[in-house]
Amino acid sequence: MTDASLSAETVSHVAKLARLELPQERIDTYRKQLAGVLQHVTNLRAVDVEGVEPMAYPFESSNRLAEDEIAPPMSLDSLLMNAPATEGRFLAVPKVLANEE
Repeated sequence: MTDASLSAETVSHVAKLARLELPQERIDTYRKQLAGVLQHVTNLRAVDVEGVEPMAYPFESSNRLAEDEIAPPMSLDSLLMNAPATEGRFLAVPKVLANEE
């Protein structure tokens, strides 16, 4: 796909569908970039994938399922040491509910 095959109107329409505000002075830049993306998709469609099994990940993976084991709890000092904020011996968190009076 070439830059010339995409009109400014097409780029504006695509931006509108994507709910993007596109300044008029940037349409030519985005037209070239969109043409490049579409050319890349065209190139990908040309790749022969006959006999290639679809996969979720590009590498082999498996879940590591370990047995649950009872262990002593983490010490309070160790827990608070990793907390982003504390108040005394408690974790400090932002208020979720507030009185609107």
